[in-house]
Amino acid sequence: MSKIHVYMMPGLAASTSIFERIILPEADFEVHLLKWEIPFDHESLKNYAERIANNIKHPNPVLIGVSFGGILVQEMARFVDAKKVIIISSVKSNLEFPRRFKLAKTTKAYKFIPMSLILNIENLAKFSFGATINKRLKLYEKFLAVRDIRYLKWAVEQIILWDRTVIDENVIHIHGDTDDVFPIKYINKCIVVKGGTHIMILSKYKWLNENLPSIILAAEKK
Repeated sequence: MSKIHVYMMPGLAASTSIFERIILPEADFEVHLLKWEIPFDHESLKNYAERIANNIKHPNPVLIGVSFGGILVQEMARFVDAKKVIIISSVKSNLEFPRRFKLAKTTKAYKFIPMSLILNIENLAKFSFGATINKRLKLYEKFLAVRDIRYLKWAVEQIILWDRTVIDENVIHIHGDTDDVFPIKYINKCIVVKGGTHIMILSKYKWLNENLPSIILAAEKK
């Protein structure tokens, strides 16, 4: 049997090193790590997704995205004949956003976020990974790779204004029950990881390593 090609997209501003603890059996899978690129001026999320999708070089891949990366891989699926789309610590539509996201959209408050302050590593860590990161800030500093103001402004706006309202029922959603960025009370139809936070790609890597292979292979059979 030929290997299944798995493409992984990190979360907002994060580097591919967030996947360093994720190990899939080499006999069955070949993992490819996707990186954030600086958006063009006025680039739509759809156009950006198409541009990142051009980095996929294998047919029928599995796409895995974390947080904002989960939103992106769902958009990339428009341009890639993906075998399966798996999102972790993310959302399947804007109906799963917490109230503060919806309020930010209504009031346009996101436009007034001081990005220069977010570029401070502590603030960026909170913004990207949630409040619980503070205790282990030094550990996570290496996981934050993109500190470009234009990217951050673009990314925040694309998240808040994401217009998907119809959930793709084929998307496999893995979510922690203590996620403080996308609280599970707003999430429908997901595989729940007990004790999983928004950064469970790091803290629950053992669970993911044990379960991702069977989740992918089960998807393969569908």
